Amino acid sequence: MSTAKRKALFICLGNICRSPIAEGVFQKAVNDIGDGDKWEVDSAAIGSWHVGNPPDWRALDTMKKHDVPYNNCARQVTSEDFNHYDFIFGMDEANMRDLSKRAPKGSKAKLLLFGDFDPQGDRIIRDPYYDSDSSGFEKCYQQSVRCSKGFLEQLEKGAIK
Repeated sequence: MSTAKRKALFICLGNICRSPIAEGVFQKAVNDIGDGDKWEVDSAAIGSWHVGNPPDWRALDTMKKHDVPYNNCARQVTSEDFNHYDFIFGMDEANMRDLSKRAPKGSKAKLLLFGDFDPQGDRIIRDPYYDSDSSGFEKCYQQSVRCSKGFLEQLEKGAIK
């Protein structure tokens, strides 16, 4: 195996709820198995509304509650990302459609629905932004834990190139 880092980018609509949680959880998952130095992990938004802002306070609280360190700010996905990253994960079908439209022809990144790696089959990571409480953020966290583990297991088995 090459010594080049693998690169994963997590995408949601605004980069303040789902994708930062997925990014933080995935980074913690690779750190916990001793592979943190073998990965470059980031997240970005489809839209530009929150660029430069930290995640929603409920996302930060959820990560803090589960000891997931996080200190990134929102940014928008760029065309360069499609050739820089190996894997770009969308949180729902709308994200996947937007990513497919934005991907430059012949770009190297594999576009994957993060929820496809949930062993419980919960494929869509619903946007909790407009929720009145934090339960949607907790659900996003739990899904991200399962999807990160599922993806890493499939990668280890060679099911994903």
